[in-house]
Amino acid sequence: MIFRQLFEPESSTYTYLIGDVASGRALLLDPVLETVERDLALLGELGLELAYTLETHVHADHLTGARKLRDLTGCQVAGPAMDGLDCVDVGVGEDAPLVLGHLTLQPLHTPGHTATHHCYFLERNGIGRVFTGDTLLIDGCGRTDFQAGDADALYHSVRDKLFRLPEDTLVYPGHDYQGRRVSTIAQERARNPRLRDGIDLPTFRGIMANLDLPYPKKMDYAVPGNLECGRCPDHLVQQMRSLCEVSVQGTPT
Repeated sequence: MIFRQLFEPESSTYTYLIGDVASGRALLLDPVLETVERDLALLGELGLELAYTLETHVHADHLTGARKLRDLTGCQVAGPAMDGLDCVDVGVGEDAPLVLGHLTLQPLHTPGHTATHHCYFLERNGIGRVFTGDTLLIDGCGRTDFQAGDADALYHSVRDKLFRLPEDTLVYPGHDYQGRRVSTIAQERARNPRLRDGIDLPTFRGIMANLDLPYPKKMDYAVPGNLECGRCPDHLVQQMRSLCEVSVQGTPT
């Protein structure tokens, strides 16, 4: 397996490149529009063909690069089937894992940050990895105050589903704001200040109700754009719209 963890600094988003050596095919998990060229260059360096982009959820803090990557490479766009997005080529769910050569990503429905959020579990050579998107962060979790967020649902997604994975499972989050890259299920159960063992649901509700977080600065165009797999909305500023253009065709997507 080929694995790379990539970072977009403006939104502090992690994108994950996962490649199957035998087939030479790869996927990009949670790609960001601003880093499409970086990701394509890396795929070229590694000699990999992009087979899929895959989303954990409809993001509010950045535009996905999924549509542009499909236009440039012919890859398929994958995401949670329960979103019901017309632009998605491959719908995934707990009963419909995503297979990439010899690799299988098992979706885990983890509502709370959004109603349809999915994490993805991957086991290879005895090493378990879970890509947690915005459900579980290192020493934290995603917010629950918009996009049908629900603190109770997030608590149960983490405590009853993610924390039941093997303790040595590596946790790869969708974001980190302090330069941290990876955790484990055991570490999050022991020290996550919001969700560690011993924190009950009423306490968690209180924590989430008092976060007082700012409105995401890209949300007004990120959410409608991501509902179309990364299409640039008409009201987007020109500086951002230029990123949506497919250079090999010279036309906007």
